[in-house]
Amino acid sequence: MSKTYLNPHIRTPKTTKIIMRDVCVSLLPAFIGAVYFFGVGAFFLTLACVATCVLSEYLWQRLNHIPVAFDYSAVVTGMLLAFNLTSNTPVWVAVLASAFSIIVVKQCFGGIGSNFANPALMGRLFVMVVYPAKIMSYVTPGPDAVSTATVLSMAKHGEEITYSIWDMFIGRIPGALGETSAFLLLLGFAFLIIRKDLDWLITAVFAAVVVAVTSIAGYNPLVSLLGGGLILGGCYMLTDYTLSSSRSKVIFGAAAGLVTALIRIFSPTYPEGVCFGILTVNVLSYFIELFVKPHIYGVAQKKKAEE
Repeated sequence: MSKTYLNPHIRTPKTTKIIMRDVCVSLLPAFIGAVYFFGVGAFFLTLACVATCVLSEYLWQRLNHIPVAFDYSAVVTGMLLAFNLTSNTPVWVAVLASAFSIIVVKQCFGGIGSNFANPALMGRLFVMVVYPAKIMSYVTPGPDAVSTATVLSMAKHGEEITYSIWDMFIGRIPGALGETSAFLLLLGFAFLIIRKDLDWLITAVFAAVVVAVTSIAGYNPLVSLLGGGLILGGCYMLTDYTLSSSRSKVIFGAAAGLVTALIRIFSPTYPEGVCFGILTVNVLSYFIELFVKPHIYGVAQKKKAEE
């Protein structure tokens, strides 16, 4: 009787589609919060980003004769991109940024898992380059939205912070659509941890480094943690599913945190550095992975046998 041998690979019922769908679900509380705090315009801006991302991916696949596959990743990119934009961003800017994120950053490099950087953050960077007036123009939450400085900008310039820690935790502060409510973001993040869709280690290291370094520079630790995009970036854009080991996660988180903190402290232009911190480690990921190559099964035993 012949025997059937299975390859010694780890198998899991989790697929990319299931994980991306879970991420979409986890982002719903922050999305509802964005609409609550910034009005119905937040709904249409998010809808424009998601629709453009999905349509761009579909058209790219059809035009390049690639089997059309809907795995929710384009929806995630659209939601995260919208969360990185301000409520007064023109829809046409959001549409351009969404198309850039999917076509240039994601599909031109081979699709999901092959892109060199987070597509949503690259979309935000695209807006910062082509339309900086809007990406740096933040408004207060509520119906009477007026342009104002962010909490981090106030802290950076030594101004009195007019928002309480509770306001920062709940989301009643100026900022990008999806970054203001730490509570709603952490609620979704907890869902992903419970579902075992990601590891919290890289997020914890990232947040700890940013808080530690900025505290040395005189920032209030809670302001550093809750006053900007640290929670959004750490929970949803730094948690890359392709990282190979716990060691690489620690290095990724620490490096991104250090760059973020240094920009917050020393940059004369940008009070926030999360986008640059995460994109820096995205670009350097290849070299970091070379430094922390995972153990190859059987190597130690082979060497021992040769001795």
